[in-house]
Amino acid sequence: MDGRTPGRRNTSLKSLITFFLLPPVNLLLLAVAGSVFWRRRAGRVLCGVGLAGLLLLALPLTSHLLMLGVEQFDARPADALPPAAIVILGGDVSHVGEVPSLVDVGPLSLERLRAGAALQRATGLPVLVSGGVIGRDQLPLATLMARSLEADFAVTVRWQESDSLDTWENARDSAVILQATGIRSVFVVTHAWHMRRALIAFRQAGLQAWPAPVPFSRVLQTGLDAFIPRAGAWTDSYYALHEWVGCAWYALRAGW
Repeated sequence: MDGRTPGRRNTSLKSLITFFLLPPVNLLLLAVAGSVFWRRRAGRVLCGVGLAGLLLLALPLTSHLLMLGVEQFDARPADALPPAAIVILGGDVSHVGEVPSLVDVGPLSLERLRAGAALQRATGLPVLVSGGVIGRDQLPLATLMARSLEADFAVTVRWQESDSLDTWENARDSAVILQATGIRSVFVVTHAWHMRRALIAFRQAGLQAWPAPVPFSRVLQTGLDAFIPRAGAWTDSYYALHEWVGCAWYALRAGW
């Protein structure tokens, strides 16, 4: 058994708990529980609350408002040094073909790599990619990201941080690597909806973090389409609520 197995187990447990505690799954469970006790007034109330919540979070207007809220963050750290490196955070992986252990960078990671490559070409700064092992017997996400940057974007990776299992560890372990070389200020590349939480983690790790988000793609919809439920709105609502909860937890960890 390797030394990182407990970490993977803890991460899986945390993901499972998060999955059940955040909408839309918890609202669905609430509706199901209410339907079981439908003959009781409390059961009907639970079912109604669950279904109403599911409908509300399926509206593009709701998901966009939640996303726009979490995408607001400090533009730059106070009294900051100029960034001396670019840190690109991993997001996900995609399974390739029918071989379970064969993976590549996922769409979220690829969007971050594309934004990081454009920033590197514009600034000439060295790049660190951060992401640990997501599944058993798989390469670290950082290794997959480095391969993609070099093969797909012709960008050389200076450092790979391949031990982290979440954003807090992304920041902590990246800071150890960079501070050993005298670097104290960095661009952080991730999605705008993830940036607020990433900035908390990186600044707590002792780095001056300049946000360099994947270009914003959402605009607030106010027309009729904003009130037509869509399955994709559940995904956006989940990501946004996940980030709000994560930001609150990171702020507590940082002692803010």
